[in-house]
Amino acid sequence: MIYPIRINKHLAEKKICSRREADKLIKNGKVIINGKAAELGEMVQEFDEVVIEGDLKKLVYLAYNKPKGVVTHTGQEEETSIADIVKLDVDVYPLGRLDKDSRGLILLTNDGRVTDKLLNPVYSHDKEYIVKVNKFIDENFENEMTNGVQIGGGYKTKKCVFKKIDDFTFSITLIEGKNRQIRNMCKVLDFGVVDLKRIRVMNIELGDLKQGRYKVINNKEKDKFLLDLGL
Repeated sequence: MIYPIRINKHLAEKKICSRREADKLIKNGKVIINGKAAELGEMVQEFDEVVIEGDLKKLVYLAYNKPKGVVTHTGQEEETSIADIVKLDVDVYPLGRLDKDSRGLILLTNDGRVTDKLLNPVYSHDKEYIVKVNKFIDENFENEMTNGVQIGGGYKTKKCVFKKIDDFTFSITLIEGKNRQIRNMCKVLDFGVVDLKRIRVMNIELGDLKQGRYKVINNKEKDKFLLDLGL
C-alpha cells in the first residue's frame, strides 16, 4: 500500500470493509483518525491511528436460486432485479453476474472483502454449470470445449472440466468468468444454448434450493468458503 491514501481505500485494503461501506461509516462519524472524526476523501499516512467506533455490521452470506428473466444488476424499466425480490434488513449485493436468460446459483453478501477474492481471474476459483444445447453433443464439441475456444478479441478460454450428461446436456466447470462465456463458446462452435443453470460456486452448492428462494449459507460452508478465499 502506498501512502498517503484515501481513508476509504485504506479500510478496503485492510479488508475491514468495502470503499462504499467505509464512506457510510465516515458519514456516520464512526471512523476516527488520530482522535478526530474522519472526513470523506481524507488522506491518511501509514502510521496514523485509525479507529472504527462501535460494532461493525453483521456480515451476511446468502445463496440465491435466480430464475430466468431476473437480472443481477440494477434493473432497467420493466426489468426485475434480485434487489426487487430479496428484501433484508441489510443491503446485500450479488457476487458477479448471471445473465438474464440463465438461472441458478448466485451468492449475495454485504462483505466487501469477498468481491475481488472471488471474481479476480488470478485466483481461479471454480464454478459449475449444467447446460442444454440444441444439437447432438459429439466428440469434437467436447474436445473443443475442454481445451479452450477462441471467443473473440483473440482470447482463448482456459481449459475446463467437461462432462457429457446425455446427447444434448453437459456439465462444465470453469475457473474464469468472461461475460456470457459459455454461450459464446457454444456459439463459436455453432451450438445454441437452450438452458443454462449454475449449480456450484467453489464449495457452495445450489442443491435443492427452490427457484426464486434464498438461504443463509451455514457456518461450516461459510467457514470453508472464506478460508479458501484467504479471508
